[in-house]
Amino acid sequence: MADYVITSCSTADLSREHFDELGVKVIYFHYYLDGVEYTDDLWQTRSDKEFYDAMRNGSDTSSAQVNVSEYLELFRPILEEGHDILHLTLSSGISGTYNSAVSAASIAESEFPGRRVIVVDSQAASSGFGMLLDRAAELKREGYSIDELHDWLEANKHYLHHWFFTTDLKWFIKGGRVSKVTGVVGGLLSICPLLHVSYDGRLEPVYNVRTKRKVIEKMVNVMVENAKGGTDYDDKCYLCHSDCIDDVNAVIALVKSKFPKLTDDKFCVNSIGTTIGLHTGPGTVAIFFWSDKER
Repeated sequence: MADYVITSCSTADLSREHFDELGVKVIYFHYYLDGVEYTDDLWQTRSDKEFYDAMRNGSDTSSAQVNVSEYLELFRPILEEGHDILHLTLSSGISGTYNSAVSAASIAESEFPGRRVIVVDSQAASSGFGMLLDRAAELKREGYSIDELHDWLEANKHYLHHWFFTTDLKWFIKGGRVSKVTGVVGGLLSICPLLHVSYDGRLEPVYNVRTKRKVIEKMVNVMVENAKGGTDYDDKCYLCHSDCIDDVNAVIALVKSKFPKLTDDKFCVNSIGTTIGLHTGPGTVAIFFWSDKER
């Protein structure tokens, strides 16, 4: 049985060190800031604060997904070394990169007869995607074959819940997720929408909550209702944010008060990367946890 390598998009929004620890090879998305192209290199050349300050100051931003040629540049050296590949992509409900990866996998397999490239649509985003990747790497270390891991991911990925809120509707208006009229009214009423990633991997608003304090309470109450084991939940809890660490700390403090088995080592906090962040803007906080209910 051939050995295999797990690969991923940078949009899993883990740190460079975390990807290395997991043994996952990464392909990087691209973004544009005032017309200049940059690599989403996990904050190696530009800090998250610099990026989000640029957004606050009115810089024009856009993203570019990974194309087929770039995927082939990632896949070929691994296949040449005699390894198969299990690649996880950003949700197809958010990006077309899944299709590019599938096309590249087909080409790569034709170039390397006997080698396999399996592409998994994570139907996850940001550090929720990263949390799924973390579990995949853990199961690989436990001895799962490429087929066993692929089957596990397809069977379990929808049990990973994603919830997030924003304190600034400007970026959701710009991206078309909130109408301009709704955004103006929401701003006047201090509305902080609570959104989730749906079963098919799309970002969807679920609740409109007034004030940041109340949306934090609502987010944690949703976790109480959905986390595996309820308040006895003791699995990992990932969070990410777009330059609003105080809000993350407020969420963690409330989670700890509700979930006594969640010790400090269960939490992992990351910055929302450029690809997701340029759509959510600064002021967004997300939480991810495992449930026994499909989202």
